Amino acid sequence: MWTSSEIRRIFLDYFKNNGHTVVESSSLVPADDPTLLFTNAGMNQFKDVFLGLDKRNYVRATTVQKCVRAGGKHNDLDTVGRTPRHHTFFEMLGNFSFGDYFKREAIQYAWDFLTNVVKLPKERLWVTIYKDDDEASSLWQEIGAIAPERIIKLGEKDNFWSMGDTGPCGPCSEILYDRGPEYSCEDENCGIGSCDCDRWLEVWNLVFMQYNREEDGTMTPLPRPSIDTGMGLERLTSILQGVESNFDTDLFVPIIKQIENLTGIEYDSGKAGFPFRVIADHSRACTFLIADGVLPSNDGRGYVLRRILRRAVRFGKLLGIEKAFLYKNVDVVTELMKDAYPELEEKREFVKEVIKLEEERFLVTLNEGIRMAEDIIARVRQEGKNIIPGKEAFMLYDTYGFPLDLTEDMAEESGFTVDLEEFNRMMEEQRNRAREANKGSDNLARERLLTDLLAGISPTVFTGYERLSQDSRVLAIVKDDEFISSASNGQVMVVTAETPFYAESGGQVADSGVIKAEKGVFEVEDVQKVSGWIIHFGKLKGALNTGEKVYLEVDGEKRSDIARNHTATHLLHKALKIVLGEHAQQKGSLVEAGRLRFDFSHLVAMNDEEVAQVEQIVNEAVWKTYNLNTLVTSMEEAKRMGAVALFGEKYGERVRVVQIADFSSELCGGTHVRNTGEIGLFKILSESSIGSGLRRIEAVTGRHALNYVNQIEAELKLAASILRTSVTEVGERVDLLSKTLKEREKEIETLRDRISRVFMEDLTGKAYSINGVKVLIEKTETGDANALRQHAEMLKDKLGSAVVLLGSAVENRVLLVCFVSKDLVEKGIHAGKIVGVAAKIAGGGGGGRPDMAQAGGKDVGKLDEALTAAKEMVNGMFS
Repeated sequence: MWTSSEIRRIFLDYFKNNGHTVVESSSLVPADDPTLLFTNAGMNQFKDVFLGLDKRNYVRATTVQKCVRAGGKHNDLDTVGRTPRHHTFFEMLGNFSFGDYFKREAIQYAWDFLTNVVKLPKERLWVTIYKDDDEASSLWQEIGAIAPERIIKLGEKDNFWSMGDTGPCGPCSEILYDRGPEYSCEDENCGIGSCDCDRWLEVWNLVFMQYNREEDGTMTPLPRPSIDTGMGLERLTSILQGVESNFDTDLFVPIIKQIENLTGIEYDSGKAGFPFRVIADHSRACTFLIADGVLPSNDGRGYVLRRILRRAVRFGKLLGIEKAFLYKNVDVVTELMKDAYPELEEKREFVKEVIKLEEERFLVTLNEGIRMAEDIIARVRQEGKNIIPGKEAFMLYDTYGFPLDLTEDMAEESGFTVDLEEFNRMMEEQRNRAREANKGSDNLARERLLTDLLAGISPTVFTGYERLSQDSRVLAIVKDDEFISSASNGQVMVVTAETPFYAESGGQVADSGVIKAEKGVFEVEDVQKVSGWIIHFGKLKGALNTGEKVYLEVDGEKRSDIARNHTATHLLHKALKIVLGEHAQQKGSLVEAGRLRFDFSHLVAMNDEEVAQVEQIVNEAVWKTYNLNTLVTSMEEAKRMGAVALFGEKYGERVRVVQIADFSSELCGGTHVRNTGEIGLFKILSESSIGSGLRRIEAVTGRHALNYVNQIEAELKLAASILRTSVTEVGERVDLLSKTLKEREKEIETLRDRISRVFMEDLTGKAYSINGVKVLIEKTETGDANALRQHAEMLKDKLGSAVVLLGSAVENRVLLVCFVSKDLVEKGIHAGKIVGVAAKIAGGGGGGRPDMAQAGGKDVGKLDEALTAAKEMVNGMFS
């Protein structure tokens, strides 16, 4: 029997032997592509190649690509477990041609592999084509000898493929496997294109990539027609292993066995096994997503991961699992997949830690959600209704991660239903917000425009690694997205043949400086790289002409500061791994002249000792004056050397490795110092959280670090002067003062209590009786609203059946507080009415409950008159 590992290997070997370059799977997090939530197809990593924005040293490629479809346009989350073939995480086998071969060869390779290599019976294979693609129909009949009636023509919905709302697309042809009539549905029209039953298994999709879909829906031809194919490993494995479902293959069976061990329940391949299939699928998705740097959060990719993880926990609960369990499946997934994806082994313990922590948090949330759902059901019942509002179900789902199906189950048990129309409307509104947030196509459109504009110009040669100044020639001047031959005074873009200016990339800000011409000076404010061109943005003073010789000069002081900070991030990255563990991986950075910012994965805050240890390791590397060495090599060779590739970065086939002695080795295109000694000093300013499982360190180096230390020293000397002690004894002196202050505060509090008792005794004596009711209405010197309220309440409690009204003038404002004992409230006496009479006279207003009310006034001079009016009112009540 074929194993899934053998199928992976044989597929790659077949295409390698047919002139294809084997390319490693890219991350599940698309690099530099804000239009995609996750990598959802094999062609994602080649998108810029299809668009003509990127060039590779090969024109044929083959991959086994990690994919996730659980968000955005391609979303199989809610289908998982209900069918034998849908998954959140899956592997896509693919072969690609970038302007090399087209339809004939693509069809030839696919047919040969399926019928001659893995030997699927030809009579079981059917194909679909786009309705207008007569060429594909003819090729299938010629190459595969397929009868015309087994070639099904379908419309755009089925046979026109696109990666997303924008991007490469084209007509496609799909190969299907007929599992036999016993798998047919009961629909009398059962057939390809008319139903979605289990008889017809979609195996391999061949996309004839010819167009790029723009944001407005228009399609423009790609520079060269290309081929993109995709075949699900899980589906092919199920056919070759002769099993009923993808979940019965060797890719899932070990995980399902693990769930059986955890629950003590035997798996049922029918409806009862639905929770097992969901948990098995989601275990794979969670493991791979976290290993690729995604962490649970409340938005974006992290939110989708959280949904997947919590859905698995929810189904575990249905199987009777009350404690965290999903993290235990990571070991099984890792053992199954580590040969193909060694990163799983490297990150195994961190992935388990992340999942366990999220599980434990959600179990608390789940129980809270059940309680809230019960409260909602009770409230709806009390209102005499039997439909739970969609907004309530959405609130449970969106805010608390409480699954809709659980809300529906609880509603059904109570004889209720959920307003799904309102729920779905709110879900769609949320999706629309997410689409807008993730659109990110403006930059892509701008990049395409500039690429088209500069297409006839030679790529810029970057010389900034070796020098900070350069003689060159102006190749293009762009203003308002149009070429101009000359410019004067204003904002323009300039492209030169060579440049020492570094373009913003990899978290490092762009250089600044000047480009000097014969009759003008161009102040470089920003530098960006578009495909092979380095574009200088800035302000021109004077005149500049295309073809003119110019002198480019980078701001050397700024570049040096940036270089210190960039090299320091490499040292910091290594130090964090030493102190915290290998899971502390870079998740983002900002390298400026004045500071550096470094984001990394870690689940808890660093303590002071860890921060100090990291800082010490970095500074020791600085003081050891390590030399830096850079080399350009293949990605494969760089990995063999142990170079670290960074999260979210996009790398070509040739990469630049920055080595710091034997301390650090990373792939990096940035500018660096020649020797770590040039950094001088490294100082951490802060360590903080920027999200679940993500931390941020901000730091300074060189002269900026010295300035920071000098500033701290100056503050310390000032403190020492004020405290009349030496700098080295400031801490001890502050500690002594703090203890003394606490003692004084206790003494003050004791004195306040004594004064308060005397005050209370004095006021109590001023109370008078009317028909058995104690009345106390007095002006006091209490200067605090809270204290006034406390005193009034204490007096009411002490007097028994009583009305107490106290007034005070605080900061030119009248404060009034009234308390009425419970027995008098029951007789209709209302504190709010009493205090209202007084407040009106004092030029203010207020009110409150029958037993307690407070008010304010603007006229301090009328406080006595206000209290007198209140006294007359109260006397009248009891006379």
